[in-house]
Amino acid sequence: MGGWQPLPDDLPPEVRHFVEQLRLLKDRTGLSLVSLGARTAYSKSSWHRYLNATQPPPRQAVAALCRIAGLADTEAERFGVRWELAVQAWPRQAALPAKPADGLGEAEGPGGEEYEDDPTLPWWDTPEQTGRRPGGRLLLYAVLLLLLMLVIAVVRVLALG
Repeated sequence: MGGWQPLPDDLPPEVRHFVEQLRLLKDRTGLSLVSLGARTAYSKSSWHRYLNATQPPPRQAVAALCRIAGLADTEAERFGVRWELAVQAWPRQAALPAKPADGLGEAEGPGGEEYEDDPTLPWWDTPEQTGRRPGGRLLLYAVLLLLLMLVIAVVRVLALG
């Protein structure tokens, strides 16, 4: 972990182990934080916070790093388990975002202590919408085209008399 800044001494062992493993995995990719940010839905500064244990990473960020590193399913699953253990043990002051001065921050979970997993997904991981029928948009365009042709025909009849 040569180039990393030291982790805080008061980190719980689960968090320390998880962040050290995350750092090793990031180093294994050979990517800089800028490159890692470009290949995931998370910025360079977000990765900096995650890899220096100032903020827990969202599960999707860990999954994206595992995918980029080429981990097998079982290894990626182990990282998911490490993430769960680390998030449960993560110091609460680091897990909660600071409230803005105007008091209009995001709603907190029950008790105001729960860490919420970031729902942000990269575009390639966005689940397909199941509420729409596959041909719904095509049908809409066909109806609009039909209406346009009808309007043109009516205008032509009225213009030519």
